[in-house]
Amino acid sequence: MKDILSEIIAHKRKEVAGRKEQLPLSVLEKRIDPAGIPFRSLKSALENSPSGIIAEFKRRSPGKGWLRRSADAGEVTKAYASAGASALSVLTDEKYFGGTADDLQQAAAGVEIPVMRKEFIVDEYQLFEAGLSGASAVLLIAAAITREECRRFTELAHRLHLEVLLELHDEREVDYIGTLNTVIGVNNRNLGSFATDLQKSFRMAALLPEEAVWVSESGKSDAVTVRELREVGYRGFLIGEYFMKSGDPGQRLKEFIDSIAIR
Repeated sequence: MKDILSEIIAHKRKEVAGRKEQLPLSVLEKRIDPAGIPFRSLKSALENSPSGIIAEFKRRSPGKGWLRRSADAGEVTKAYASAGASALSVLTDEKYFGGTADDLQQAAAGVEIPVMRKEFIVDEYQLFEAGLSGASAVLLIAAAITREECRRFTELAHRLHLEVLLELHDEREVDYIGTLNTVIGVNNRNLGSFATDLQKSFRMAALLPEEAVWVSESGKSDAVTVRELREVGYRGFLIGEYFMKSGDPGQRLKEFIDSIAIR
């Protein structure tokens, strides 16, 4: 079976190397002032939200193809915020997901809730990019980096006033969790094959630190599943395709949040 994650990571390393040649890290570092970045806590937003929905802006997926090719990041993310999203996730990978850094900038500039850069981060350079784009948080994928890189990137992110959502895929990655990793995601989608297994979040729950905020990622499209996950300890739910493939992502999010509240 084709390993899509390995392909994406190999391309990402080349892509970042090219950007570093055009704009060296030393120059990027001078452009960022952590004190000037408005801090909006992803962790607090999820802890204090009745729904915990992290609504994702995503134009396409390697597994599903184009969802909304011409979607406007500013419009969709504002609609998400108005509909009651706790936080936003914005894909910035262009080749595989159709996203751009400009999408992230538009989203961060247009809302007052935390915005996470969802990207395959393999270099500290990308963390500085996230801060300069106005992000409040970044995604770190355990399967894409080493344990040492995870620790180092998490420490740098915190220095740049960025929270980290550490994404795990199976039990073997639990030891990536460090003391600074207080928001932990479990991705129900296999990033090698893109097959989805919702039971993964339930199986992993017993292994996650109680003091952290847990986020279930991918594959959710019904309120019952969200309620069941909340019962076992999850407080965040990252959902993108279900909203993006509809004619009106913001309205679908509003309807989804309303359905969660119904008992």
